[in-house]
Amino acid sequence: MRKVFVLAVLAGLCAPSVRAEEAAVVSHIKVVSDKVEDVTTLEDWKKTYIKPGMSDQEKAIAIWKTVTKYRHQTTPPNEFIFSGENVHDPMKTIHVYGYGMCCCASSNIEGLARYVGLQARGRIIKDHSVPEVFYDGAWHLFDASLMNYFTKTDGKVAGVDEIRKAVQEWYGAEPSRGAMRQNDNKLRAFALNNGWKQGPALLNTSPTYDVNGINPAGWHGWPSTMQEYDWKDGQAGGIFEYGPSMGYELNIQLREGETLTRNWSNEGQLVHGAPDEGVLKSREHLGYQTKLGDLAPGRIGNGTLAYQVPLANGAFRKTALAAENLATTAEDKAAPAVHVKDANAAGVLVLRMPSSYVYLNGSLTFKAGVGSGGSIAVSFSDDHGNNWKEVAKVDASGNQTVDLKPFAHLRYDYRLRFELKGAGTGLDDLKIVHMIQHSQAPLPLLTEGANTITFNAGAAEGTVVYEGNTDPKAAAAKKVVALMDYKPAMQGLQPHLLMVGDSGKGEGILNVETPGVMTRLRVNAHWRARDARDGYEVSVSFDEGKTWKAVEKLEGPTPACTKYFTIESVPAGTKKAQLKFAGRQVNTTCLFDLCIHADYKEPHGGFRPVKITYLWEEGGQPKSDVHTATKANETYTIKVGAKPRMKSIVLELAK
Repeated sequence: MRKVFVLAVLAGLCAPSVRAEEAAVVSHIKVVSDKVEDVTTLEDWKKTYIKPGMSDQEKAIAIWKTVTKYRHQTTPPNEFIFSGENVHDPMKTIHVYGYGMCCCASSNIEGLARYVGLQARGRIIKDHSVPEVFYDGAWHLFDASLMNYFTKTDGKVAGVDEIRKAVQEWYGAEPSRGAMRQNDNKLRAFALNNGWKQGPALLNTSPTYDVNGINPAGWHGWPSTMQEYDWKDGQAGGIFEYGPSMGYELNIQLREGETLTRNWSNEGQLVHGAPDEGVLKSREHLGYQTKLGDLAPGRIGNGTLAYQVPLANGAFRKTALAAENLATTAEDKAAPAVHVKDANAAGVLVLRMPSSYVYLNGSLTFKAGVGSGGSIAVSFSDDHGNNWKEVAKVDASGNQTVDLKPFAHLRYDYRLRFELKGAGTGLDDLKIVHMIQHSQAPLPLLTEGANTITFNAGAAEGTVVYEGNTDPKAAAAKKVVALMDYKPAMQGLQPHLLMVGDSGKGEGILNVETPGVMTRLRVNAHWRARDARDGYEVSVSFDEGKTWKAVEKLEGPTPACTKYFTIESVPAGTKKAQLKFAGRQVNTTCLFDLCIHADYKEPHGGFRPVKITYLWEEGGQPKSDVHTATKANETYTIKVGAKPRMKSIVLELAK
């Protein structure tokens, strides 16, 4: 069961008021249409779906509706960071991907159920993975993958074992039915024209089967259920933890020169391999999602995040992680736009590129000005500066283009470092552009008539995420960040899964650092502790290890468990923390996955006017609406003609 561990409430989490002309970054930008639910954050989702006075069963059904609505059953997205490779964060499913397989849906149900205080678990049945939610003293199935649940005569939703019993008793009631067992063709023939309603009475209560017993995705349905819940003892039915990864937030942030474009269309690009026509090109398999309110023209969107770095006026300095020995044209009237100040030392510029949406590719373009004997070296880091890879070396003036896809693919955050050497060496016209992947379903869609748009800019906070594959070999093979890339101090733990060694105890200490004052740490851990004496004790230090405070226990006995917890008692002015995982082992203790979200106050965060541009078509004619939000909270109306075809929504700071 999920447990949120709150040490204390830190007063004044929002950054101090910053004048508009001083604010360098606006955070938690949210644009919501009255035609689409607000599921921007976990708390927004909870307000939308979990209403006061709901029974636990009503909450579980609301969770099922969420996961069903915002996903499509197809080949799952893989970021290769987590042990199972597939993406198992429910908010990433909603905002970034919109599709997955049964293990993904099960993990999403588990994560959201635990978030609202319900126990949840996974079950491995025949050729399928499903979740169960516990309430009223029993377990209940809510399968958002194949879009079904089944209600008993007492009004309670049935559990996996009850469904299996109903299926097997029906087969056993008449010998002739035995010929249909595990025979998909015969079961489908039986199900035609409401024949499936002559099957187990419990299955008749499915809210999604059509006249032929098929669910709205067009393939699975009653025949699948009759096979998946029919297994012999020992073949299936085990309990399994699908490892929900909680903590991702949709935090749209904008700097001067930065533009986020999200499209109600795609260019055939996905994070995994070959495009799936069903998820990319049509709504053919999204019938039940439509019934639940998904109005988007498709499921996958390919947008862009572009950053035209404001060099000449020096505005980049407020958001750069480092700007050393550099001068700008605005400061000394010299060219290039930014250049080495003292030729006897290198000039260094470090930029950070955080995104709420996963990067599919990337390009870096700039005009180099290289003085006699000078050079410009560009390096890339996807582990917060712990390790750097050179991506370009320039020793002559001219326009430069660097392909960032080999480095930025599958990332949400990285850093670029420019090292400038020599008198007169500098940069002009520096631009970074990425194609991103996002789901169309939660975008603030417009429909015919009047549309009420609500704009909000929230707390001036950012997040640094420490996550990496706990298997160093797998990380190297997939070319992703490994947990060991963050260089934790290890004693008695193995690099592979932070497994406790033969000594029976050990500890690993991970250093966490933020660009601004830290406000909280949010941790998601997926571990194994087979014996009751196995497990990890988690503690935190904010004084470089001089003192430690216990914050959580990852206990056994369990073959696998996942917990998401928050540490909010961060001392004022803190920018560094250490998390210690002290392991003990009698049988088996290991960490499958670990993700730490370090939230912080943006040093130059605040509010500046935000420009919101909608683009659509009516009868083939282009239409647009441009609105500048001059306050952090605004509501306005967009009137749209007949049958609009949505194109894009573009966000940028107003000039």
